Amino acid sequence: MDLLNQIKNNAKKHNKRIVLPESTEERTLKAADELLAEGIAQIILTGNPEEIKHKATELSLSNIDKALIIDPKNHVKKEEYINLMVEIRKNKGLTREDAAKLVENPLYLATIMIKNGDADGEVAGAENATGDVLRPAFQYVKTKPGISVVSGAFLMILKDRQFGNNGLMVFADCAVHPNPTDKELAEIAVATGATTRAIAGIEPRIAMLSFSTKGSAKHEMVDKVVNATKMAQEMDPSLKIDGEMQADAAIVEAIGQKKAPGSEIAGKANVLVFPTLETGNIAYKLVQRMAGAEAVGPVLQGMAAPINDLSRGCSVSDIVNLVAITANQAAGN
Repeated sequence: MDLLNQIKNNAKKHNKRIVLPESTEERTLKAADELLAEGIAQIILTGNPEEIKHKATELSLSNIDKALIIDPKNHVKKEEYINLMVEIRKNKGLTREDAAKLVENPLYLATIMIKNGDADGEVAGAENATGDVLRPAFQYVKTKPGISVVSGAFLMILKDRQFGNNGLMVFADCAVHPNPTDKELAEIAVATGATTRAIAGIEPRIAMLSFSTKGSAKHEMVDKVVNATKMAQEMDPSLKIDGEMQADAAIVEAIGQKKAPGSEIAGKANVLVFPTLETGNIAYKLVQRMAGAEAVGPVLQGMAAPINDLSRGCSVSDIVNLVAITANQAAGN
């Protein structure tokens, strides 16, 4: 069974409640129909019920009536959500009048539903910019305890099965945080370990990457990775993690044994944590294009509940896959 089918099957077992706030967007509605038909997740749509049902009829979608449809302007928990929004943001000066307007915005409604325990995760971004998707998430769902930074991981499915776990590797951070401190880099490593367990279903072997292996070079950029490795080990002693390490030492066993003898990660890494966003982003795109790898993501990690952002150029299958991934994240939280 390939990874994406495995992720979908796991999602079916978890039966999580995922909000799709862009509920009249055509690809999103088609994805919702497919998700409901396959039983991958419980789907919550936020929008005008008549408009959603009319659009579904136009598209000949037969499963949308299985979704829970919430009208942002008129539903039984509207006052409850307004009160919660004001309570969370009162120190920021949020008034009831402001909250009453915000709660009718599907992106804000989705996040406050998650905060209130009425949904388990959210997928959006097919028609909204990343900033618009993440702003309410940062304001109301916020980050996990002990984690101050949100990052983006990619599942890299390689044609060459000798790397990682039968060709599966996880790269981070490739999407969000430009230049993390040593503490933030440690948090990214721990979050990526959790993502690997929850979504890929494998035990992470994490290499903290650098241009140096075990002191072969001296530089403050190397020191950051060394410090981050120690911090990550302290944050989660259950993780198998080592660094600082060059990429070849991390993934090629013969080189790993030579450059880092005695390391249980060297040459066997299935998770690569990059020291900066530019290195991670460049690396995943090179592997995707030059090695023909399938890059699934970015999966946002570090949030207190899973909220994932789509590309506005996404396909229906991209949305289906990301909902399944989000459901697995929710089960692992």
